[in-house]
Amino acid sequence: MTTKIHMLADALGRPLRFVVTAGQAGDITHAPALLDGQIGKAVLGDKAYDGNALRETIKAMGAEAVIPSKRSRKIIIPHDPVAYKHRNRIERCFNRLKHFRRFATRYERRTIHFTGFIQLAAIMIWLQ
Repeated sequence: MTTKIHMLADALGRPLRFVVTAGQAGDITHAPALLDGQIGKAVLGDKAYDGNALRETIKAMGAEAVIPSKRSRKIIIPHDPVAYKHRNRIERCFNRLKHFRRFATRYERRTIHFTGFIQLAAIMIWLQ
């Protein structure tokens, strides 16, 4: 069985929260849980996070949704392209985690063990 990691990172690219799910789980379904109780000026995400409900959740936080619209959207919602360039920080966070072999190869078979290792790796990233 494949697993998928949904992660929230801060402006410096450090992991704040994550959820490990089955591989077929959609990205947008776990975003509200990751954002719960968070504060910030903007939430950056790729096209997979383009949804009206998530945009409303972000608006209720008092933040700006910097998410490009999907091609299938009838009315394109503009986003700030300058702010969107900073989205690569979450990609850099995943790249730092991939330096840990157990993370990159999904060495752990049980989800609880894999989750524990991700927590340990996240702590090590914060200490760098």
